[in-house]
Amino acid sequence: MTRKPQVCVLGSAEPGSKAYELAGEAGALLARAGITVVSGCGSPATRHAAQRAIDAGGQVLSIIPADEMPAADWPATTVVPCGMGDARNLLMALAGDACLVIGGRAGTISEVCLAWLHRRPLLPLTGCGGWSDGLLDNPPDERGNSPILPWDSVAALEAQLRSLGLGVSLSSI
Repeated sequence: MTRKPQVCVLGSAEPGSKAYELAGEAGALLARAGITVVSGCGSPATRHAAQRAIDAGGQVLSIIPADEMPAADWPATTVVPCGMGDARNLLMALAGDACLVIGGRAGTISEVCLAWLHRRPLLPLTGCGGWSDGLLDNPPDERGNSPILPWDSVAALEAQLRSLGLGVSLSSI
């Protein structure tokens, strides 16, 4: 048996927004493609992506800042309570073969910069506002450490995942 691909879902967006809905659709797509979703489930959007991945029969690894297990209804198949607070952002950045970036605030920026430093491909959602909108034109620095592959629809996300060689079963969905 080989390891399944893993994609981190980073960021934030509020319920009812286009970004929130696309986060959920992305979670379902990743699950159907056989990709493990890595999510802290701390924002409405990342939690929604995790729940939709579970609803689609997928696997979700949740790395949480607390040192205790969350409630039983936490949307994850596996939970790692790291007890590291914001330092857990490094674990989030490293846990994926790529990082989906949706909107975002300061925590997302730190995760993106760490992913960039460790050469993880970044897939920012564009056209929905938030910090991820400008990532392509404003990367963390000039080094070009990672590809930045924007998406604005689930079809575009699917194409970007294929370009990275992730989700080989995407063609069957």
